[in-house]
Amino acid sequence: MPELEGKVALVTGGSRGIGAATARIFANAGARVVITHRDSAAGAEATMATLPGAGHRIIQASATDSAALAKAADSVASIEGRLDILVNNAATTRVIPHGDLDALDDDFFDTIFQTNVRGAFATVRCFRGLLTADGGGVIVNVSSLASRMANGSNVAYCASKAAMDNMTLSLARALAPDIRVVSVAPGLVDTQLTQGWDPAVRSRMIEQTPLGRLGTTEDVAATIYAAATHLSFVTGVVIPVDGGRPLG
Repeated sequence: MPELEGKVALVTGGSRGIGAATARIFANAGARVVITHRDSAAGAEATMATLPGAGHRIIQASATDSAALAKAADSVASIEGRLDILVNNAATTRVIPHGDLDALDDDFFDTIFQTNVRGAFATVRCFRGLLTADGGGVIVNVSSLASRMANGSNVAYCASKAAMDNMTLSLARALAPDIRVVSVAPGLVDTQLTQGWDPAVRSRMIEQTPLGRLGTTEDVAATIYAAATHLSFVTGVVIPVDGGRPLG
């Protein structure tokens, strides 16, 4: 029997990249998977088409829309009847040089925190009841090495991921023993975003990574899966998936 037969996993921002890879690894393990998206219906459908098994579905709900998240939780309670794993992957950013303070205006700064931090918290708040039922569940927050290195797509993004890691610890304490809460912090991952970076920057990052390559979405998904399934006595920690980048 597949390891997650009878379990339900919800992945926010599941239309591409790490979210899509995470949805696939849970579906391959036998879980029914629910993915959410804000405005990426085509990407969500493309992800759904790659999932083995049955019972998977898509819910349109922005992480910044608490009312939509509450409706999503009601929908999962009505249709799936349970939730075992919540992956907070929905996030937003764009590349803004750290020294260009004027380019990081108030509106975009607020948007980053509303999506990356408040959105994750609001999602937990809405799904807490489902996660507590049936013996307890697990939340995996997708953070970033930027939270530790302060060297990511922009200043606000780095700060938002540091806030997420701090929130992970707070929630792990507050929701124990029923719900475990873990952060997974990827380094530079070969995604659509980083593929658009200056090749010289990518090459330098690879050279500074002891394992000698960029991470893949599958690397991150495998770590999320391990945190959710096998690391059953782990909570309130940040697990790096960065190829040893801080050692470079």
